[in-house]
Amino acid sequence: MKLPDVLHELTAAIERQEPVALATVVEVKGASPAQVGFKLLIRSDGSVRGNLGGGALEQKIREEAAIALREGKSRLVHYTLREKGTDAIGMLCGGEVTVFVEVYQPAPILLIVGGGHIGQPLAEMARIVGFNVQVVDVRPERATVPQLDPAAINPWTYVVIITENHRTDEQVLRQVLDTPAAYIGMIGSRRKVGTIFDHLRAESVPEEQLTRVHAPIGLDLGGRSPAEIALSILAEIVQVRYGGSGKERKLQGEI
Repeated sequence: MKLPDVLHELTAAIERQEPVALATVVEVKGASPAQVGFKLLIRSDGSVRGNLGGGALEQKIREEAAIALREGKSRLVHYTLREKGTDAIGMLCGGEVTVFVEVYQPAPILLIVGGGHIGQPLAEMARIVGFNVQVVDVRPERATVPQLDPAAINPWTYVVIITENHRTDEQVLRQVLDTPAAYIGMIGSRRKVGTIFDHLRAESVPEEQLTRVHAPIGLDLGGRSPAEIALSILAEIVQVRYGGSGKERKLQGEI
């Protein structure tokens, strides 16, 4: 596949909000089947577009790209085309190849079900930190999307259930539990959460689905105002997104 075709495929994947990795050969020393500028587009399902010279080198790069996609982190990787030694991949060419594996992921979506006194500041803060915010609410003036569509929830969707009615919260939770959402959080006291979970258990909802739910929602930051509660919810979402510890940061030399 020609370079323009690879870049066209990359553009199309980005428009579809499909996660992909683009591997580009940035340096070659000595004999190698790959040349500087060769590109390979790798999708999360393992399919590829492009060419990096084939053989063991391309297979290694595909494996590295799969890891980069899972972790969501771009990386620079180096290979020696020898049978033994540092970064060796079992080839006899004798050259060295450096490849930049760049990960393209869709912007995370924050789906807020309930655009009330907590939902509004949560939406504002989430936009600041880069979320594509969608708000579902029975009041059209507070909503940005017409209705909840569980089929549209993908692995980059973070769902926050904060309606003004516990029955509605329970109904929404039923709809989103079986989706691939990266996060599901529901507001409410421990008593309310326990009652809703008991209802779902009585309906044979698997326990592993219930353990996905962050409820009561948010980190314990101590604040009690709507905006402070919204901040605690967003803090928990960011922690889940990046796998943070939630502990106080104490970095030497940090200003």
